Amino acid sequence: MPKIFEQDGFLFFFYMNEHEPVHVHVMRQGKKAKFEIVGGKAVVKIKGKLSASDLKKAATIASENSGLIETKWHEIFDK
Repeated sequence: MPKIFEQDGFLFFFYMNEHEPVHVHVMRQGKKAKFEIVGGKAVVKIKGKLSASDLKKAATIASENSGLIETKWHEIFDK
């Protein structure tokens, strides 16, 4: 499970068997969600069990770091 970064109690990561489109998984306090990166923005694909406020915060963080997420995705999966 490649860790991308942690911020404000959220862990952003990929699984090793990922597939297109570019997306990131996020976990906070054992609860997970999934965001697709579209045009530099994070779009919720799977809400999981994160609260609405945690989803909003995670989406903001993922959007602010979309460039890093996309760069790491291509470094890891475009081989």
